[in-house]
Amino acid sequence: MKILQSSGVPIYQQISDQFKADILAGKIKQGEYLPSIRSLAKDLRISVITTMKAYEQLEAEGLVTAVQGKGFYVNAQDSEMLREQHLRKVEASLAEAIQAARIAGMSDQELTDTLAMLLQMPEEG
Repeated sequence: MKILQSSGVPIYQQISDQFKADILAGKIKQGEYLPSIRSLAKDLRISVITTMKAYEQLEAEGLVTAVQGKGFYVNAQDSEMLREQHLRKVEASLAEAIQAARIAGMSDQELTDTLAMLLQMPEEG
């Protein structure tokens, strides 16, 4: 897990976002436990409170459930709901990209060409 101190995004949000992405992508499966709050805090060299806040956020979103004495495990995910979440994220990202393109003075064709080029690039990771 990578935490960027200078990103402007709160650390708990970065943790929550990374776990959420891994859960939605199926990298962390239903029933699997997340790392303990203390061990994750130690590994990332952050406070236990920050880690707890990230886990509580995931719980509030229905992605994980807390089990007293055992930690947090991943809930079953509704595939249609997951698809909708991903579609909303894509739409928001594209809307942000369009806004940035307008500010930069790009034409619709330049923006479309840029997207087409990015789609042709091999995926990282």
